[in-house]
Amino acid sequence: MDVTMGPEEIDAVSAVLRSGWLSMGPETLRFEEEFARFLGVPSALAVANGTVALHLAYLALGLGPGDEVLCPALTFVATANAILYTGARPVLVDVAGPHDLNMSPEDASRKLTSRTRAVLVVHYAGYPCAMDHFCALAREHRLHLIEDVAHAPGGRHRSVEGAKMLGTLGDAGCFSFFANKNMTTGEGGLVVARDLDSAAKARRARSHGMTTLTWDRHRGHSFTYDVTGLGYNYRLDEIRAALGLVQLQKLPAANAQRRELTRRYREKLQDPPGLILPFTAHPLEDSACHLFPVVLPAGADRAGLMAALAEKGIQTSIHYPPIHRFSYYQELWPPDFDHGLPQTEDLTARLVTLPLFPTMTGDQQDAVVAAVRGFF
Repeated sequence: MDVTMGPEEIDAVSAVLRSGWLSMGPETLRFEEEFARFLGVPSALAVANGTVALHLAYLALGLGPGDEVLCPALTFVATANAILYTGARPVLVDVAGPHDLNMSPEDASRKLTSRTRAVLVVHYAGYPCAMDHFCALAREHRLHLIEDVAHAPGGRHRSVEGAKMLGTLGDAGCFSFFANKNMTTGEGGLVVARDLDSAAKARRARSHGMTTLTWDRHRGHSFTYDVTGLGYNYRLDEIRAALGLVQLQKLPAANAQRRELTRRYREKLQDPPGLILPFTAHPLEDSACHLFPVVLPAGADRAGLMAALAEKGIQTSIHYPPIHRFSYYQELWPPDFDHGLPQTEDLTARLVTLPLFPTMTGDQQDAVVAAVRGFF
């Protein structure tokens, strides 16, 4: 990860500090409008972080105790945690395979029950899921479809109907602007909802269920407020919104550079025997190319590879330890519960994420490639 903040971000934050208005206000409204315009949707809701975006989406769609939500086992734990916040139960789904680390539509279909209310897809590493299949599955079984777009702002899904922005195909789309994402506000997130009523529910829940906000009252739109339901303090502040406005302007160029670096990795890492480069069948122009994961050959020494690269000053990571292997999640189900996740079990033990960031130089990338090839 290499977070680069330029003079534009510094100027934007300085302007907010000089304004004297730091809590949610005009910059947040502008950020919501610009992001909605970027996605081609009527409105967007800026929130404190990506986990909050997921929680609000689940709540707005009415998920609760007794409900089941299909979601990938290979994702950051927040995806499933936010389901538990509502009292619903995540049902973990296997990956499609070593060449596509997104959730398997076939395994999702197998795990449907009478309690299934929703499907949560994650566009892993920035590559679109098989949305035609998941949209059809949701329609056939009358399920809500939620997109976790933390890895994929600016990514697209193509179908016979044309290209659509990721995050706009389901009932709700949830974005994260954490420090390691394609665009960042440090912390921060955003949710979009297709249904106007769901969007209104999420908007009220964002700020304690209040009917008006401090900024509304400051502008004289109201002098008091009602609380119409249980809500939370899930607001975004002005400093982060100002960062988001600048980062959103930079996102297309940054994503384009990520795609070029991914293309170069693919060309230069074809030699190591047994090394799998996932998503090579996916068109790069539709991906946000958030991560560059590789699947090591069976029996390869993952810890040894990561240590060898670390000795050369190259940081690697693992995205992710699978959710069902965490102690807390193992306690939720009996020991003999069959998760039915053979592909996830096999592949997550062999996954390594190589460095990928927009300011990465050719020399830096060549050093990574040489270190990987040298290890093998």
